[in-house]
This record gives sequence, C-alpha cells and structure tokens, in this order.
Amino acid sequence: MTAAATGLRAALAEFAALPTVLVATDYDGVVAPIVSDPAAAFPLPGTVDALTALAGRTGVAVALISGRDRATLARLSGVTSPITTVGSHGAEWEDGLEGALDDAARERREVVLAQLREIAADFPGAAVEPKPLGGALHVRNVAAGNGSEAIDRARRGPAALPGVHATDGKAVLELTVLEASKGRALTVLRERTGADAVLYLGDDVTDEKAFAVLTASDDVSVKVGDGATAARFRVDTPEAVRAVFDELLTLRT
Repeated sequence: MTAAATGLRAALAEFAALPTVLVATDYDGVVAPIVSDPAAAFPLPGTVDALTALAGRTGVAVALISGRDRATLARLSGVTSPITTVGSHGAEWEDGLEGALDDAARERREVVLAQLREIAADFPGAAVEPKPLGGALHVRNVAAGNGSEAIDRARRGPAALPGVHATDGKAVLELTVLEASKGRALTVLRERTGADAVLYLGDDVTDEKAFAVLTASDDVSVKVGDGATAARFRVDTPEAVRAVFDELLTLRT
C-alpha cells in the first residue's frame, strides 16, 4: 500500500468515528465514469448502492453536488431520498433555484443559449446542454485542436456578456446567469446537517471551490484523477472512489 493510500485510510477512519458526518461527491468522473455522450453517463455499478447504504447509517448524510440540473442528475444517477441532490453547481435545490430568475436573467439565459448553439453549429461534435441557469458547451467530441477554438469563441462571445458567469470544466465551458459554486453548496449542507466533518470527492476544476471550504482538521478532500488540486488526497479512478465508499461503510458499520 502506498503512503498516500495509507494516509487516506487513516483519515477515513478518523472521519468515520465522528458522531455526525456529511459524505458529498461530484457525479461525472467520480460516481459515473466519463463517457463521450453526457446523456449516457451512468453510475459505476455498486457506487450508488454504497452511497445508499451510507445514507441509511445513523449520523451520516449523503449528497450529490453536480453541474447538471437536478432532474437530469436524478435520472442518470437513480438516487432517491434520503440522498440529497444539488444541481447547477450549487444553485438548484429540492425547493427550487437559489435566487429565482427575474425577467432580465431569463432573457440573458435565452441569449446565452442562442449564441452557444450558433458556435456549436460551426464545430462538428460540439453540443450545447441547456441548464436552468444557462447552458454548457461540450467539446469532448470535437476534432483535436478545434475544441479549444470553440471554447475561446464562447469566451469572447456569450461569456463576455454582462451578468454572465463562466465556469471551466474538462472539455466544457458552462455559462450561468446567476453565480453559484459547489463550495457554497457544501457550506450550506454542512450547516443544514450539523456535520462534525465533511468528506468530498471531485474530479473537475469546479470541484476546487468545494475543496477550498474544507478547512476543519477532520474534513477529508479527495481529488479523482490527475491535475493540480487543493485536495488533501487523490485517487485515480471511479473504481477507487467506489472503494472509498465501501471502506467508509465498513468503518461506519
């Protein structure tokens, strides 16, 4: 066992011993492997089962925090209560959008989507995913070299409009007409659950804002895959993520 793996197991043991904990995770690239078609990103077998079992343990709250809208997240993941789902990078909760869109924001959203679709039409393989707060330009299936050109065009166009917020991801640029973050969502969930500590796993640039709010000594942050990160620990794949949840379930039992 590597020193890094030993350190994570020790941190999980300390985390599991606390009275009340929050287990939270990103979805794509963590619970579900990354696939070429975002509409076919289903969970790795066994991962949701482990999360559901954890949510049934006394003193354990479980949440999925995703850039996807809640309806799509629920359909793909199959998770149900008591697991909490938070969509649109922390802006969309069970009781609705945090900060309802006014007429001006709705108009901005329509402009953003229209301009993103114009860009996607010029780059075969590009796709636009409408979301409650805006839209995402996916370039994973664009020919090599052209994806960055499409993203750059979106930055110069709709991303530069007043009141529009841009979030980078892996082969995707998401534009929203209200500002939200996974870090803020994680802070709200910590407060709502009264958790003594929080575990969060994520693989993307957007997850760094979640890692940044995990400052308590018993908090556990885990980066999935490569790339610079503020997380304390790292695992390589969604299979390793499933092992983390299985380990935590054993410890909590």
